[in-house]
Amino acid sequence: MNSVIEQLLTRRTHRSFSKEPITKEHLHLIQEATLRSPSAGNMMFYSVIDVQDQSIKEQLAVLCDNQPMIGTAPLVWVFLADVRKWENYYHQSGSVAHGESIGVSYRRPGAGDLLLAYNDALIAAQSAVVAADSLGIGSCYIGDILENFEQVSQLLELPQYTAVATMLIFGYPKNPNPLPQPSLRCPSDAIFMKDKYKEPTLSDVEYAFKEQEQRLRDQQRLPFENSGTISDYYYFRKHTSDFMREMNRSAQKIIEFWTEE
Repeated sequence: MNSVIEQLLTRRTHRSFSKEPITKEHLHLIQEATLRSPSAGNMMFYSVIDVQDQSIKEQLAVLCDNQPMIGTAPLVWVFLADVRKWENYYHQSGSVAHGESIGVSYRRPGAGDLLLAYNDALIAAQSAVVAADSLGIGSCYIGDILENFEQVSQLLELPQYTAVATMLIFGYPKNPNPLPQPSLRCPSDAIFMKDKYKEPTLSDVEYAFKEQEQRLRDQQRLPFENSGTISDYYYFRKHTSDFMREMNRSAQKIIEFWTEE
């Protein structure tokens, strides 16, 4: 097994970091690796906000479902889908005016631009995770950054045609050792499909999450006094939760703000 594959297979999420700041050398390497990420048309439809202001970190910690680890993380990066820079460039450089002079109509960024920019931002984020891990730096994705659109946008001063895609926190782990029970994943044949989408049946999904469900049962963590299923676990814990209602409301606002004329 080569070192890259071994690293990918043993990577884990870290939520507890030492107070040691990321060295300048390591920070530079993570930045450079991030910038080498695949990008649609090499247009780099993303930007990264390196949150250094402690008050902003603490506000983000509250807005992201009260997670204090965000406020204490040595490095906090917010990855943005960002077409604003190109939108400005098209206008300010004269491309739009030139186009109109030769009969090419101006087009406002739309849903396709948003999705391409999200792809770019998320690909870049994962490159940062892998690069950091190779340097002994732990990381954790904060998906809750998608909540509270209005407050997050105001806090980070986000204009139209920018949108939060994800947030990552980094630091040297307090406990760099592998987990005694690493996170389980579905079997490959439960995820990879040939040629076309295969509608999963009940037995298919039960097979896919069988090991995860058994671990939760062994840990006495399933609903209904541990008699429930992993479906119950996620349905009541996540799918019907208040934070997912807020995330969906906020995500709709992100789309509306991006596409409004």
